Amino acid sequence: MNLPLRLALRDLRGGLTGLRLLAVCLFLGVAALAAVGSLSAAIVSGLAERGQSILGGDVQLTVAQREATAEELAAFRREGRLSHVTRMRAMAARLDGAESVLVELKGVDDAYPLFGSLRLQQGALVPRPSRSQVAIGSELADRLRVRIGESIRIGNAELRIVGFIAEEPDRVGQGFTLGSTALIDRAGLAATGLVQPGSLYTNAYRLKLAPGADVTAVSKRLGTSFKDAGYQVQDRTNGAPGTRRFIERLGQFLTLVGLTALIVAGIGVGNGVSSYLDGKRGTIATLKLLGASSRTIFLSYLLQIGIVALGAILVGLAFGAAAPWIVTLVAGSALPVPPRLSLYPLPLVVSAAYGLLIAFVFALPPLARARTVAAASLFRGSLEPLRRPSFLVLIGVLAAAALIAALAILTAREPIFAAGFIGSALALLLLLTLLGALIRWAASKLPRPRNPIFRLALANLHRPGAQTGRLVVALGLGLTLFTTLAVIETNLSGQIRTTIPAKAPSFFMLDIPVEDVPRFRALATRAAPQGELVTIPSLRGSVVAVKGQRVADMAEIPEGAWFLRGDRGLTYAAAVPQGSRVVAGRWWPADYQGPPLISLDVEAARAAGLKVGDTMTVSILGREIDATIASLREINWDTMGFNFVIIFAPGTLESAPHSFMATISMPEAQERPFARAVSRAFPTISAIRVKEVVEAVSNMLGQLSVAVRSAASVAILAGIAVLVGALAASRRARIYDSVILKLLGATRSRILTAQALEFTALALIVSAVAFALGATSGWYVVVKVLELDWAPDWAIIALTLAAGAIVTLVLGLLGSLPALAARPAQALRGL
Repeated sequence: MNLPLRLALRDLRGGLTGLRLLAVCLFLGVAALAAVGSLSAAIVSGLAERGQSILGGDVQLTVAQREATAEELAAFRREGRLSHVTRMRAMAARLDGAESVLVELKGVDDAYPLFGSLRLQQGALVPRPSRSQVAIGSELADRLRVRIGESIRIGNAELRIVGFIAEEPDRVGQGFTLGSTALIDRAGLAATGLVQPGSLYTNAYRLKLAPGADVTAVSKRLGTSFKDAGYQVQDRTNGAPGTRRFIERLGQFLTLVGLTALIVAGIGVGNGVSSYLDGKRGTIATLKLLGASSRTIFLSYLLQIGIVALGAILVGLAFGAAAPWIVTLVAGSALPVPPRLSLYPLPLVVSAAYGLLIAFVFALPPLARARTVAAASLFRGSLEPLRRPSFLVLIGVLAAAALIAALAILTAREPIFAAGFIGSALALLLLLTLLGALIRWAASKLPRPRNPIFRLALANLHRPGAQTGRLVVALGLGLTLFTTLAVIETNLSGQIRTTIPAKAPSFFMLDIPVEDVPRFRALATRAAPQGELVTIPSLRGSVVAVKGQRVADMAEIPEGAWFLRGDRGLTYAAAVPQGSRVVAGRWWPADYQGPPLISLDVEAARAAGLKVGDTMTVSILGREIDATIASLREINWDTMGFNFVIIFAPGTLESAPHSFMATISMPEAQERPFARAVSRAFPTISAIRVKEVVEAVSNMLGQLSVAVRSAASVAILAGIAVLVGALAASRRARIYDSVILKLLGATRSRILTAQALEFTALALIVSAVAFALGATSGWYVVVKVLELDWAPDWAIIALTLAAGAIVTLVLGLLGSLPALAARPAQALRGL
């Protein structure tokens, strides 16, 4: 290895000209993978590290619409120090009634928080609220236009604002909320009068265990002891399961997008190596004539490419390792939890392995060709047909490709999805390769145009040494990525615009006491004469068993069966709700009186493997109800009304403590007067403006769009690099063509026009294919991965595709300019 290494280092001392594309492509791909992996690991580690603070304790037991019994409290206290927190939605209003805002009300005891610290902003009157005091978020103060020292009304209580919340340790564990936090103590919560039979509230009992206690054992013991009491038991190892699942899924998706970028970059690596070795023909020929063996030449250039590739990979890894620090500095406030800033070796090792394997797969074939070409043939220019790679080379390439696929599948959270993603990427490359061969074959069979410019453009597509195949792959990858990104972007931005019906409700009204429903109806009629009011009973409960199997005993909840996690909204109805239709089974009679029956959402049933006739056990206020599935419904979620996954038949839930919900539609001008009237007459009723829900969901989709756009932009940059590499690989052949044509009398403008026609023809053909491929892949990502509605904006997608095609055309023409500038005498001496 001494001689090849000396030759490689001597060659590299002349500069990296020709290998810059190799370095750029590998850097982009590895940096994207390492950054996504490091950031995901940092956030998940942050969740785990702060698990006690996020959960609020070592162990948490949550139950809806009831408080723990004395026996249960005694059992909790035997395990450790206990803290009691009640959460519910409520309305916070100015005392003059001019403005009311939905809040997330949190009633805490003196032991709160067991971990972390509750901190108010500078200027607070007291360290924490007590009795008739409240601490609120600064954004709530801005909306209500109140200051510290002033009072607001929540429920039946007037509460004095003693400070703005600066740090709420268990905020992330609460998941997605529509309102800002209003924090009061247990006495203040009692004064509001909001906790009533049938009200929608949740009690969390948090435990701080003794040092050295086995958290998992305590969690399992409590879960077993109270499995029939309706408690949901969590421990600090998974304090925010919803956030963790979202981060892991998004991280996997972005990792696969980064892997796609690296595969795209691999094609650029192949083009860059081919172009580099093509420019080294004279050097290789000279070395062979001086007695250098094919093995020496192969090892020399393998070492050169390996050194450059390793350097690019190391720089990419450094950038990826620094990603958690960079993102925290630039957009730390947008993250669900502060990342744990550290070095995470696993994603860096995996990214490095991907980079090395990709470089090997795409660089080996051109290296092998340079090794096997005879010395004499190296002086004949680039028109001699290239030999196919040997069988051993193909075996090596296939083995490395298999390792890439295995690495992607084995490290994925969902191996089947990862396998499908990898298979789709390979299928895309194969399809574009076949398309390039088809275009080249078709161009050779078409009749020759009389116009010399058109004839030259057509000949450029199929002449010996033509780079049609590489250009089609480069153009196809770039335009497909452009289209896919446009489809995803327009779907994310169009979710709200296309899914909200023209006649959506103005308000969701929660916690209407049963006895106050007639009075509420009368007020709604007076305050909004043109409003459309719909009321429906509401309870909370959790599914504890399906088909006789306890949910707690399941090794893993089936994908998509989200209704088996935690508490769910329940109702009862005599008739099929508006916006639903029965697709299996039969709806019960309006006057049904018999054993408990339920109607279930068909998508939820499919996810959980349920059918008509199966049984479900639902726990409501600690009482378990065994019910039979009588029908499956298809729900139109876009109605923006109350759509319940589980609906009971009449005769089962009426006697249970519950409240009513309502939706009401009215002209926008009547919304504020109606909200003020409800706030004054029914201080315990919560009114949620649909417009606020839309804004919250829009912000969430906007953040998701930024993440997808950031990852996809790397893939697009890699696609552009591939196009540049394809042009660089054909540079020698285009210089040859340009020189010969100039000698025959062609002007630069005519040569450039012929090349413009060539690129335009390729762009038009590939754009049509890219449109179909991008729309299909975008549909899969939106509908199957992100589980959103299909709502693309085809005009924007078409404009994006056209812009991408124009950009690639301009890049192609710019890449042709050096060939046009070549002087015939100098170029002929070099050829």
